[in-house]
Amino acid sequence: MANRKEPSIPILKIKKGDSLKTICAKVRRAFTAADLQKYTEIEEGIPARQLLKELEALDPQVPAKQKEEAQE
Repeated sequence: MANRKEPSIPILKIKKGDSLKTICAKVRRAFTAADLQKYTEIEEGIPARQLLKELEALDPQVPAKQKEEAQE
């Protein structure tokens, strides 16, 4: 197994008698901006208009009333 410099999940050291409040404070201090960045990266997706066109192509008999409501 390869040695890693930083584990993907950092190990938090707590004392046996620490309260929940103390543990939460340690976790907040250990959580860095780099950790947050892992969860906030924007992923490219399919544009809604393109998806709608593809779905309409699959079901061409969509009533005109539904099309009007979708455009509003």
